[in-house]
Amino acid sequence: MVDIRQNKVKKALANGETVTIPMGPFSSDIIEYFGQLDYPGIWLEGEHGPVDFNNIPDLTRACDLWGMTSIVRVHQNEPGVIYRTLDLGAMTITVPHVNTKEEAQNVVQAAKFYPIGMRGSSTGRQGIGVNNYLNKANDQSMIIILIEDIVAVNNLDQILEVDNIDVFYVAPGDLAQSMGLLGGAGSPEVIKIVDESIKKIISKGKTAGTIVSEKNIAHFASVGARFLSFPWTPWLSEGAERMKKAIP
Repeated sequence: MVDIRQNKVKKALANGETVTIPMGPFSSDIIEYFGQLDYPGIWLEGEHGPVDFNNIPDLTRACDLWGMTSIVRVHQNEPGVIYRTLDLGAMTITVPHVNTKEEAQNVVQAAKFYPIGMRGSSTGRQGIGVNNYLNKANDQSMIIILIEDIVAVNNLDQILEVDNIDVFYVAPGDLAQSMGLLGGAGSPEVIKIVDESIKKIISKGKTAGTIVSEKNIAHFASVGARFLSFPWTPWLSEGAERMKKAIP
């Protein structure tokens, strides 16, 4: 028998640390390359990317090989989607468009076993060889919900009443759209709402997260967000441009 894998991201946040998490298109090979860079986790995209039930096992297994926490964003707040994703190997579930207290409670119900929730009773890949997995899994599984609509911002006080959610993640892209500012994620109006939401989350003793870039990571860290995810693909574009300019 082996012990259950530790969720490094969850542990770091519980210890008051700030984590930075790469997000973007990942194959198992690219995940292994990131493994040497000492990030605590990898964000695997199943809402706006190709991550699905057929490749979650191998992608999360690549994370496991390098001791990184697998974070999978699913495409909908549906119990079967959530607990199947966890069963296939995800250590952390990220759920988009959580707009009400009831929707947040539904996520917890689907992602946690009794007595916290009613996740479908199955050992799953993370439980292979783990003694008494069902009684240990709740301690290592992690829940992130996305606050990405203005209705969720308006309901934030009630949403923050829900326990067992590890990160309340404020996503500016869809938030801007819901405010009538399509493409305005970086606009002053949206940033103001994001900042205010992060501060409210922190004021309730909860952990806040958001998406960042090299240009604004210091700002959001100073506001108090401690789960900071970032797309790695700009590195590719910027590196390619530098190489072209380096040609004599």
